[in-house]
Amino acid sequence: MSYIALSEHKKAWIFRRQDLPIAEADAALIKPMTAERAATLWKAQVSKQADHPDFFKKGDWAFSVETWKEEGDWESRWDSDEAALPEEVLQHCDWQDNTVVYYCNDQKSVIETTWEVFQRCWKNFLFMDDGALLIGKKRNEVVQFLSNGSYRIGSKP
Repeated sequence: MSYIALSEHKKAWIFRRQDLPIAEADAALIKPMTAERAATLWKAQVSKQADHPDFFKKGDWAFSVETWKEEGDWESRWDSDEAALPEEVLQHCDWQDNTVVYYCNDQKSVIETTWEVFQRCWKNFLFMDDGALLIGKKRNEVVQFLSNGSYRIGSKP
C-alpha cells in the first residue's frame, strides 16, 4: 500500500480544523504517502542527498538559484478572507484541475492530491510551511512555501 489514511497522518489536525473546513470529497483525495513511498518519490523528484528542505545542497535543483524565478508573500493572503492562492502562484502553475500534485514536506512526508483540491485546501496545507515543495506530476513548475510567510516559484530542470 502506498498511502496511509488521512486520519493517521501526524498532522491530521490541520485537515480537521473547524475554521478551515474541508469537504468530505476533498478529504478523500488528500492522500498522505507511506514513509517508504514518500522516500521513493522524494529521491526521484526532489533530492537524493537531502532528507529535508533545510539541507538542500549543491547538486539539488531546489538549491540552485537558477531554479527560482520569483518570490512573493503567501501569509497575508492566508490571513485574509481571500480563498484563492496568490495570483502569481496560480499563473505560474497553469495546470489542469486533475493534475496530480505532491506536497513534499520532507523525505518521509509527502501528500498527494489534485491541483483542484490543493487550490481549495491550500490554507490547511500551509500549516506545514517549513520549506515544503509543491510539485506537479510530469510538470516542471514548482513552488516552495517558507515558514517566514514567503514563497518562491520556479522550474525544475
